[in-house]
Amino acid sequence: MSTITAPGPVRTEPPGLVRPEYRGRGRRRRWSSIPLRFAVPLLLVGLWWTGSATGAISEQILPGPPKVWNAFIELFQTGQLVDFTLASLQRAAAGVALGVAFGLLFGVLSGLSALGEELIDATMQINRAIPFLALVPLFIAWFGIDETFKVLLIAVATVAPMYAYTYLGVRNVDRKMLEAARSFGLRGPRLVFGTILPSALPAVLMALRICLSISVTGLIAAEQVGTREGIGYLVSLAQEYNRTDYMVLCVVLYAVLGLVFDGAVRVLERFAMPWRAGVAAR
Repeated sequence: MSTITAPGPVRTEPPGLVRPEYRGRGRRRRWSSIPLRFAVPLLLVGLWWTGSATGAISEQILPGPPKVWNAFIELFQTGQLVDFTLASLQRAAAGVALGVAFGLLFGVLSGLSALGEELIDATMQINRAIPFLALVPLFIAWFGIDETFKVLLIAVATVAPMYAYTYLGVRNVDRKMLEAARSFGLRGPRLVFGTILPSALPAVLMALRICLSISVTGLIAAEQVGTREGIGYLVSLAQEYNRTDYMVLCVVLYAVLGLVFDGAVRVLERFAMPWRAGVAAR
């Protein structure tokens, strides 16, 4: 009598290694990305130009692009535009450098140790809660109306975001990474500059972008008082002589400064974090 046995598992040859399909979004080509970035601003300029040319927008309220361009040429030919822009850039650079340095230092100290957080965090939160524009009268009384007042006002405006983002970035560093770094003998400054700050670099660069944007606001407030150079001084002159074309030109200059600052940080991100393109969501 024959017995029926259950068939054993059928062995099949393992399939060959297949490269997994990339399911993320591909990076948009630069030749198509750059025009898209400028599409909306150019559309707004086109609407502005059309409105001023057709009379829908009064020249007394908002001068058209040709009139603003003529104001730009006038100031450029006299040399005032270059001098005023360089003066504003110097003030913004000095204030941002000071605010970023202290914010970075305080953020690292507060993020690394409980003692540092207890000593620093409450003061920095108070500074963050106080509008820096409210400090203008006090700073004038303390430091006068010279360059010190202007630089310190921008520094106070930028120290809080740098501190907050640096603190957050340091606290989010992977503990296992720190333990691995310590096992290789990294201690003190070598651990901070070799492991902690590179890991917190995305947060630090985001803070730098915000600080540069805020510095433009601080620059406007600082240059309204006791100055003979700068874009803010040009705004005061435009208000005094009722030159709306100069006022709009100053707004455009501030906008260009913001774009330049943002572009500089983007370039810095690309060189400081070349690995980010391989791990970012897009």
